[in-house]
Amino acid sequence: MKNRIALAIAFFSLSAAAQAATSLCEQKAKGIETRLFFAQKHSNSNEVAGLEKALQEVRSNCNDADLLAEHQKKIAEKRDEVAERRQDLAEAQAKGDASKIAKRERKLAIEEAQLKALEAQRY
Repeated sequence: MKNRIALAIAFFSLSAAAQAATSLCEQKAKGIETRLFFAQKHSNSNEVAGLEKALQEVRSNCNDADLLAEHQKKIAEKRDEVAERRQDLAEAQAKGDASKIAKRERKLAIEEAQLKALEAQRY
């Protein structure tokens, strides 16, 4: 039993290390390949064409540093949007309009969830 647990831990550690060793561009290409597989499976020719073009672009032009910089830029932009939504909420609260407050709270929650999801992505 202890050997099985040790073996399982070793296996997961190695697979995690191997995944971390792949470049961001390789990970992006694999994600596109996965989407391409499902688009082909569902006979979605327009999506297949677009994904094949995207895959070709990633394979020929992708570079990890640029991909990471682009991702950081998206995060910064989303943080600015969250700050703007917080300001909108504060203004609505200052006016005391309950319907606007509720609307601004919903919009802020959506922006915060999008920011959290973006921060969880590697690229």
